[in-house]
Amino acid sequence: MVKVVGIKFKNGGKLYYFQPKDGDVYTRNMPVIVETSRGIEYAWVAYPEREVEEKDIVSPLKPIVRIATKKDTEFYQACEEKKPKTMQICKEKIAAHGLQMKLVDCEYAFDGSKIVFYFTSENRVDFRELVKDLASTLHTRIELRQVGIRDETKYLGGIAPCGRVCCCAGNMPEFKKVSVKMAKAQGLSLNPVKISGLCGRLMCCLGYEIDHYVETSKKMPKVGSEVDTPDGKALVASVNMLKMEVLVKQDDGRGNIAYKTFPSSQIKFKKDFNNKAHVEDDDEEE
Repeated sequence: MVKVVGIKFKNGGKLYYFQPKDGDVYTRNMPVIVETSRGIEYAWVAYPEREVEEKDIVSPLKPIVRIATKKDTEFYQACEEKKPKTMQICKEKIAAHGLQMKLVDCEYAFDGSKIVFYFTSENRVDFRELVKDLASTLHTRIELRQVGIRDETKYLGGIAPCGRVCCCAGNMPEFKKVSVKMAKAQGLSLNPVKISGLCGRLMCCLGYEIDHYVETSKKMPKVGSEVDTPDGKALVASVNMLKMEVLVKQDDGRGNIAYKTFPSSQIKFKKDFNNKAHVEDDDEEE
């Protein structure tokens, strides 16, 4: 077992393990200074010191440099206050150069050595002249990084159709694969408007309960199949996998159709063991 501290660099971001510094006591949301592959960065404690298996650690495990001082916090806040003006300057430069790109966010390196701009674009963009222009205007090193449309929503945030903050911006450290088959397995409408998030891609939450639906579907008859009910044979009209109920329709022999709901435990049907519920296919979105 190895002692680690969980560190996050932004709300809803991925958690990283760092080695605690001897003698320091960490508390949740405490600001700290850490060293990463991108240099010195300002971050927060996601959870205090704990022990994890060595196999769960990506080597080498870097140590926390120090608990953030008042001066560190003031410098970080000053950089955050400069971001709106810096973003506006970059947007103006993008327009001046006629580039087809959408600026999403910018980030100051904690050591003040550079500014990183994040953007989205449908095509590859030649931004070499833009970088030179920004560097001469802002008097620092400039980096531009292209991100995906799902990353854009993660950076900007927003309110999802459910009324809560978008999962990617609020509580999802990493994107997970989702597919149209996940919506099919849950009996959801395949209308793109109904199953798409603010980013225009499939909603991340489609994957939250998919394991339950996959297992439950194996215990339910298919819509349109013939089943045995306490009232005789009938055809399945629909299934409710949350309540474990089956709606069937029966013909009384005189042309009258009757609908009735039965618990799945009272329904007998031939199970198709060759029909495995796959929910990952070419419709996946990352």
